Amino acid sequence: MKEKKLTNNFNKSEFDCKCGCEMPQDVLFQIQKLAGQLQTIRDFIRKPIKLTNAYRCPKHNKAVGGVSNSQHILGKAADIQVTDIPPSEIYKTIDNLTEHGHILQGGLGKYNTFTHYDIRKTKSRWDKTIE
Repeated sequence: MKEKKLTNNFNKSEFDCKCGCEMPQDVLFQIQKLAGQLQTIRDFIRKPIKLTNAYRCPKHNKAVGGVSNSQHILGKAADIQVTDIPPSEIYKTIDNLTEHGHILQGGLGKYNTFTHYDIRKTKSRWDKTIE
């Protein structure tokens, strides 16, 4: 079976829950929107983006200690890494892209090993880095 391409550089399988469950149709709709935003980020930085987490079903979200209202459950969030660019720089880049209206304003979190971006309807920022 051919891989479902969501954008030039992102395939649906990259967004699948790590437990292997079936992705609900309403979640796939959100994933398609999220993939479009991530494609804009990728085009801007000109480097591949690795998704370490995207959709998580409620059961898997609980198993990994995710919050009960996680945007990952809705298919609206991705945790990302970019080779040779620290998460703090990716955070700044995404914040800049949202402030200038190039991508949707939403949630943006800075962590030591990844950057969280989501397409919730309200602006939210947090820093969970540990020095």
